[in-house]
Amino acid sequence: MIVDFLTPVSKQVVAHALLQNDQSIGRQISFYKEKDVFPTIEKGNLVLFGVIENRNDINYLGESLSFDGIRNAFCELFPGNWQGKIVDIGNVSPGATVDDTYFAVKKLVSEIIKIGAIPVVIGGSNDLTYALYRAYDDLDQMVNLVCVDAKFDLRDVSDGIKNNNYMNSIIVNEPNNLLNYSNIGFQTYYNSQEEIDLIKKLYFDAYRLGDVCANINLVEPLTRDADIVSFDITSIQASELSQGKGYKSPNGFSGKEACAIARYAGLSNKVTSFGLFELNNNLSDSGEMLLAQILWYYIEGVNCRIIEPSFSSDSHFKKYIVPSPDMDLVFFESLVSRRWWVQLPENELENNKYKRATLISCTQEDYLVACDHQIPDRIYKAFRKSLI
Repeated sequence: MIVDFLTPVSKQVVAHALLQNDQSIGRQISFYKEKDVFPTIEKGNLVLFGVIENRNDINYLGESLSFDGIRNAFCELFPGNWQGKIVDIGNVSPGATVDDTYFAVKKLVSEIIKIGAIPVVIGGSNDLTYALYRAYDDLDQMVNLVCVDAKFDLRDVSDGIKNNNYMNSIIVNEPNNLLNYSNIGFQTYYNSQEEIDLIKKLYFDAYRLGDVCANINLVEPLTRDADIVSFDITSIQASELSQGKGYKSPNGFSGKEACAIARYAGLSNKVTSFGLFELNNNLSDSGEMLLAQILWYYIEGVNCRIIEPSFSSDSHFKKYIVPSPDMDLVFFESLVSRRWWVQLPENELENNKYKRATLISCTQEDYLVACDHQIPDRIYKAFRKSLI
């Protein structure tokens, strides 16, 4: 039973929710609030839970986390025209060891996904992304991981998993279910040249903060192919989060950009789990409200998902073939959503060990670049990775 890993939502949050307007989220959300009364989780539900774990934070000083502030802020908001029910199942408390906490998160996420619901995790240190990834071990599928993060988190792992090196464990540890890793918003001065070179060597996708801010639409095809979207809130500029200590990066995403990224993550039909990490007790009231709004925009995206028809249906897609000396690129444009995909060349399919990735999300701009006799960078990386 997943309830074995959980403690109920605090009485203060439940009381605050009851004080809100009848049409607010706080009056519509289902809480796990009593030990013997666990809410029903059904297919299509969004299942929120916290993970009070930050012992693998490199700056950990023994503090205990609380997510009551962000929950209170979330309860004060009004839902959109949403169909899916929101269930808040409380918190995972720290286990005897961090590995015990990872195990609890893994089991919770896995069981929620098997029901057909979507886990939404708010947590402490960003190494919890590793536990989120390991949940897919039980789901028998390759995993496309997208991280919104100023750092690649590929540092040395000789001292064990930390919040600045967990990606090493995801890449190396067995079972290796990683299909692709995409980083959104990295800042060069926070990453060693060795880490940057490794990202290039493995043909992973990485988009600098400035590029994403200049064109937020770059995020859409990345999240459209994702299974997990992990959002490190330290990628947001510190002034948006706190007026004091705890967050110090002067550069990062604005609140509007963070919300736009979350909405793109929600719109993706493939995203089956979403996490907000690196929360601490130094958030300002406006910082807690921003995180609540990020959750709101993710859920808004989920409720606006478009189910695409089968690609075998010629009446719902336009097909474009772009010949070139090296390879012919086949693009598809959905007549339903106007979204674009590109197919791996036929001569690559036999060698492609990632059978699921024969269709890659892209943009109309990628098609126009291909028409100009160039291979778009992300598409080239996908082709090269399929041969590794």
